[in-house]
Parts: sequence; C-alpha cells; structure tokens
Amino acid sequence: MQFTRSAIIALCLILCAGLSACAKPELLDAGPVVGKAGLSDTEYTTIDGYRLHVSSWKAARPRAVFVAMHGFNEYAGAFQLPGPWFSRRGISVYAYDQRGFGRDDAARLGRWAGGDVMARDLSGFVELVRRRHPQVPIYVVGTSMGGAVTMKASVEHGLRADGLVLVAPAIWGWRSMNPILKTALWVTAHTVPDKTATGSQLEIWPSDNIAWLKAYSKDRHNIKQGRFDTLYGLVTLMDEAAAAAPKITLPVLYLYGLKDQVVPEAPSRKVMASLTAPNKQVIYDKGYHMLLHDLQRETVYRDILNWVGHDKIATPVSTSSTRSNGTGRNSDTRVPD
Repeated sequence: MQFTRSAIIALCLILCAGLSACAKPELLDAGPVVGKAGLSDTEYTTIDGYRLHVSSWKAARPRAVFVAMHGFNEYAGAFQLPGPWFSRRGISVYAYDQRGFGRDDAARLGRWAGGDVMARDLSGFVELVRRRHPQVPIYVVGTSMGGAVTMKASVEHGLRADGLVLVAPAIWGWRSMNPILKTALWVTAHTVPDKTATGSQLEIWPSDNIAWLKAYSKDRHNIKQGRFDTLYGLVTLMDEAAAAAPKITLPVLYLYGLKDQVVPEAPSRKVMASLTAPNKQVIYDKGYHMLLHDLQRETVYRDILNWVGHDKIATPVSTSSTRSNGTGRNSDTRVPD
C-alpha cells in the first residue's frame, strides 16, 4: 500500500491526539544486587535475586558448550529441536527463560526488562556455565531477540564467550524502520503501553516447518501477543544491537535466510557488512526466520558444527561456495539448498 505525504501527516496527527494522556513505557523492576548469582539444573538466580527457569541438553563428555538465547515471546523450549541434536554430537546446550518470558511469574509475563538488564543476565549466566565447564569452549547461540541481546552483551557487558552464533538476529531498529511504523509504535507505547497486539493479521510465516509451527502455537509458554511498551523496548534493543555490530571483537558466525519475513534483508546485509571481528556469514536461499526449526535445519546445525571446529562429529550435507574479501577476516557463504 502506498501512502501520500498528506496521508502520513494526517495519520501522525490522529495518533498524536492522545498524547495529552501520555503514559510512559514500563520496565520490569531490576532489584539491587543482593548476592552472588547461582545456577542449578533447573534455575538461574541472578545477582538481583531474580529466578529464571533453565533447560539443558547435556552431552556425556562435552567438547563444547552452547548457551542458547531464545527469541521474542519464546522461552528456553525453543531449543527442543536443536538441543538434543547437538548434545548427541558432543555439545552441551544450556538455555534459560529471559525475564518476562516463558515460565516467569504470571504477573511479569510479557513485561519488558530492558536491554541492559537482559544483557547483564546473559553475561552472568555464561560465567556460571564456564565455572561448570572450565576446560571447554563456550559459544553463545542467539536467535532473533536473543541474538540482539548477545550482540549488546558482547560489547557492553564483558561477555566471556569463545564465539557468537547469531541466528537471524533482531537488528531492525528505529533507524531502519519506516516513519509510519516508528510514529505508530512510539505513540502507542507512550499512550496505551499495556495494550497488546498479536500481529496475526500480518500473515507472516516464520518457518516452513508447519508441524513445528502448529506445536509452537499450542505451547502455553509461548506468549501469543505483545504489549506496546514491550515492542517499543524490543525495537530499541534492535537498534542497540545494530550499533554494537562493528564493535564486536569475538568471532562471529552470522546466519540469515532470504525468506525471512520477520527481519528484513536490507538492514541485515548492512549489519553483516559492518562486522569487523573475524566472521563467517552464511545465507540460505530457502531459509526462513526460524532457521533452527526449518525443514532444512540439519544443514544449519552442521554449518554451526563446522564453524566451531567439530566438523568431524557429523558429515556436512550442504554444498556451498565461499567468497572472501581477501583479508582473512570476513567470509560469505551462500547455501543454495
């Protein structure tokens, strides 16, 4: 749909008419530091005493460890497919429900904690996992929103990982969004912050794995709608992640699918081009946003194994061509699948 300049101005005026009753986007309260963080098989206790549910898929003798970060409105159960696959191949996977998501207290579900707190939680969790596995490399695997949190944590919160696997990271922030969406979201977040939207009318397909999507929609721990102030916070986090990209120093594996209907290609390409750390970029012609759940997901899994140096654990199944810029720092692999 095309909008004329006058139509855009009229829409903005209508939306802004409610600003006389302006509210403020709300954040979940982060408490003061009350002690040391702790980790059990089922729970992660943060330094401010917030308890987050943990899921894990453990290898008998892990050669590496993945800390897996879920996407927006998901929880650690998002790794029910890749978790067992990697653990059978010698990689332990740990994941936790981020604040306001999944199995959190009902009163806090759907509330936004803020990018700084979420990034701090991740850095603390990685430290605890490293204590459990001091002799093996640890990689953070961040999907969508989890990728954005990972990028922010690596630059601003001293994330002590051996590398980052960014799976269609959420980087579609304010500077990449069109003026109509920006205005509408800003106004709703500041006038009716607690109202929600489902996005069902957008007819977006996050994956071609229909069986998984049906199960996903029935999982009671996945949030089916988002508060406007939470969406506002998510876009702010995405903006911060995009700005952090060129400052990342840890090795990066960046995965993106050309059929992604959630995070657009143009800003993704821009962020990929901005990376200065040693990195490998893999683009899947038939990949959707939920690359770890797509029908071709094992191709993605094997590409991750290859990158972390465990290619001998499983035989690669994808054929790809590689283009290098000649610096030895950045490479782009196109998987035609």
